[in-house]
Amino acid sequence: MRLLDEVLAGRGTDGPRVVDLTGAAGIGKSRLLTELCLRARSRGMGVLRGRATEYERHTPYGLFTDAFADLDPDLLRPGTGPASTLATAASPVLRGIGEGALGGGAAGDGGTGHGSGHGQGQGGRRDGFGGGGAGPREGGAGRAGGEAAAPYTDRFAVHRATARLLAALSRTGSGLLIALDDLHWADPASLELLDHLVRHPPHAPVLIAVARRDRQTSASLAAALTRGVDTGAVLRLGLGPLPERDCVERLAPGLRPARAARLYAASGGNPLYFLTLLQQDGTGARSPLGGLGSLLLDELTPLTPAQRRTVEAVAVLGDHATPELLAELAPGPAGELDATLRALALRDLTRPGPAGSWTLRHPVLRTVVHENADHRSRIRMHRTAAEALARAGAPAPVRAHHVEQALTGWDPAGAAVLLEAAALASATAPASSAHWLAAVLRVLPEGPRYAGQRLALMLDRARALSVCGELQAGRDLLAEVIDTVPPHDDSGLRPAAVTLCASLERHLGRYARAEALLRRELSRSPAPPPSDLLALGIELGSSAPHSTPYPTVRADVLRTRELARRLGDGAAEADALALMALGEAYEGGLDAAARYADRADALLETLSDRDLALRGESRARLSAASFYLERYGEAERHADRGLALARRVGPPHILSHLLQCKANVLMSTCRLHPALELVEEAETIARGIGSPDLLALALANKAQVLLASLPPGNPESLAVAEEAAAVAGPRTSWWASLAWCVLGFAALFAGKPERARTAMLRAARPDLSGLQPSMRPLFLEALVTATVAGGDLGSADGWAALATADAQRLGLPTQRASALRSTAQLLAARGRTAEAAEAYARAAGEAARSGATLWEAQSLLLGASLAADGPAEAMWHRGRGLAESGGAHLLTGFADLIRPTAPAPSPPPPPLPGLTPREREISALVAEGLTTAAIAARLHLSPRTVDTHLSHIYRKTGVTTRSALAALTARATPAP
Repeated sequence: MRLLDEVLAGRGTDGPRVVDLTGAAGIGKSRLLTELCLRARSRGMGVLRGRATEYERHTPYGLFTDAFADLDPDLLRPGTGPASTLATAASPVLRGIGEGALGGGAAGDGGTGHGSGHGQGQGGRRDGFGGGGAGPREGGAGRAGGEAAAPYTDRFAVHRATARLLAALSRTGSGLLIALDDLHWADPASLELLDHLVRHPPHAPVLIAVARRDRQTSASLAAALTRGVDTGAVLRLGLGPLPERDCVERLAPGLRPARAARLYAASGGNPLYFLTLLQQDGTGARSPLGGLGSLLLDELTPLTPAQRRTVEAVAVLGDHATPELLAELAPGPAGELDATLRALALRDLTRPGPAGSWTLRHPVLRTVVHENADHRSRIRMHRTAAEALARAGAPAPVRAHHVEQALTGWDPAGAAVLLEAAALASATAPASSAHWLAAVLRVLPEGPRYAGQRLALMLDRARALSVCGELQAGRDLLAEVIDTVPPHDDSGLRPAAVTLCASLERHLGRYARAEALLRRELSRSPAPPPSDLLALGIELGSSAPHSTPYPTVRADVLRTRELARRLGDGAAEADALALMALGEAYEGGLDAAARYADRADALLETLSDRDLALRGESRARLSAASFYLERYGEAERHADRGLALARRVGPPHILSHLLQCKANVLMSTCRLHPALELVEEAETIARGIGSPDLLALALANKAQVLLASLPPGNPESLAVAEEAAAVAGPRTSWWASLAWCVLGFAALFAGKPERARTAMLRAARPDLSGLQPSMRPLFLEALVTATVAGGDLGSADGWAALATADAQRLGLPTQRASALRSTAQLLAARGRTAEAAEAYARAAGEAARSGATLWEAQSLLLGASLAADGPAEAMWHRGRGLAESGGAHLLTGFADLIRPTAPAPSPPPPPLPGLTPREREISALVAEGLTTAAIAARLHLSPRTVDTHLSHIYRKTGVTTRSALAALTARATPAP
């Protein structure tokens, strides 16, 4: 319980904030979790406890919905003070979880969706129906993936809001424990949220404890928790068999030793096995055991038919096992159900749950009962449950589990429920959406009558898979669609599938495949309709400047723009212009880039809200182009407008790009704390999507921000840069090159110049084509610095000359500043420190012209380390001030190392210069008012000697009286 105390004392912020309990079924994980909850409550902590269930693995956020059901509704009521703050924090969490789990939010093209989504209304149940919970829904949903209304939120907003909610909850008391049981059965949305909380724990006294079976844990969850163990964020406790003494004394005190020994040997020290054996007929001699399932089935043997039906109904209903629903699944005479439930409780097979519901004693028991129920009876109960939940007003995602379990063939009504659930979960829980679409596809009949619907559902499922990170699976499904749809099909499915497939190939780093697929579709006969040509042309241009230089697709993008103009499609023209602006800015065609960016911006301002909602990627491209043009204000404006859209409608990879665009602006203008928050959010999204290139880009940008944010010597930025390069691997795309360049910078500041040079040359490639032309002086600066540190001044001269030529051609102040710093490095290496200091000062001036405050501060501090005393002090003070105000701890640490030493003050002239020490001593005593006799006594001298000294003092000072000497001495003596 040490962690509880450390969290409460505020000492746990740098240590583990997650406890990971692992072990076999029945080993005691839940019991230990219960004890932890009791200890937390005894310390005054709030406790939220949730449990995942095996048969509801695709109910989005089911684990957290269960945990938040423990919240006191009064805490969430808007008011004043802490209650208002908590309600504000809770609103996006409960709304977002509700959209995924309980049906609030966007619907497909069949209508709109409404509802609170949270299942803990006044007197209500956790599932959100039967007294509170989800509100009314209008219209339902059409097919999944249709033109959707803007959802309230996206799943990444839910992640951030949940962290804020947990922090707010912790402050209403003495901290917070959130305990999550049976994590191995959690739905993908809950696991993604937990992964976020592990990597970005709330900045508050919050402890998360999870319990899971290690062997049944998904690879992604195991990897997330192992990363936490490696970073120190997770404390893992593996539970093994109980020692015999503990097992017997704790679970069955007073048991006869011989029987206890037999039971312990048979159970292998597993508490659940031991207790189950203990509940057998008393002999404890069943051997060999057929496993835990056999033991639990033995408990069902004595049950009456009514009791067996009720146990099976509880297993089918799970958390929804209310008496009302149990009566529908296991009908019988009046009063029989109550008697049956009492009898089952006496046997400890069932236990009362919240709000009058019932649950089985242990999740393993539920699994055994469910799997061993008669197949036809089980299907009938699931169908009855779905119908009863529908009458009770439960939303589609809650009913979907039962509908899926009841499907034995094509059922249009059941399929409609699954499609509605898929549409409602598409924004917040895409993995669940993809699962339910797959369930419909499994039962959809073959044949031409359903061929079009099958292909449309495959396209929808591919979209959902791409959003939840299953890029390869989505790509494979799209390839099947493309191979099936004939070229002359006029449904629009084929171009849509080709465009999305090419996008996935691009995100998987397969740019040549993407381009080949697009060019084949563009050249087919008959040609695609003009509107499809626009989408295909935009996607073709998106491949540059990754592996295809922009000039090779420039003509294609120009044709796409002209087609958009002829069709009067301003939105498509804006997309094409944004692509052209980014392509030209990357290549260094700055005048053209500026013209295209201005025209695209003007067109975007004329679009409707509906069209603007689909232009997030164009805003990202304009933001990036403006950043390369060093128009930082415009870059931030485009990023902010794009973020406002992307946070509402996605898709997430566009949100990640926009976050990184704004982070780059904030970093260059030295606002590092908010920049770090943005890149960490972008990293979370990139990991969730599963795109190697996007993750490499996010990690590279995070490493840049960390490098400037952390003090000198901190290894974290280098570690992140190493991961970025490892993710980029052997690819040679634009983003992969950037990852290697950032590794070069990080290695350089870590004191590893040879590693830095190797990384930069790996990024550049022999012909330097790997370095972005419009930022090449900045990248060459790192190469020059590393090469100078290695003593190869000749090679460094060549890189610096190239940087200077590039900077003159580009005419960008920040790039000129980089070239000047390269020149200064060489001047300093040759001992020409005054000239080097002047070059750094000019670099600072150039950076200031563009507003690149970070580079201005760096240039000033580098110059201060070489300049003469007066200029050095001025440069140092301004450079350190800029760095400190922007949170650039790398530079403030460097500044403190090179702080100019003020010249030592010259000692003050001695009082009454020209006098000997004894004469000054006598003068001081005269000033105190002592007589000659008193001075003689004080100094153990004769009065005559004192008078002789006085005569010498009068001659040397020019005074003639004792009072004048006293005044002169007082003036010449410094104050204490």
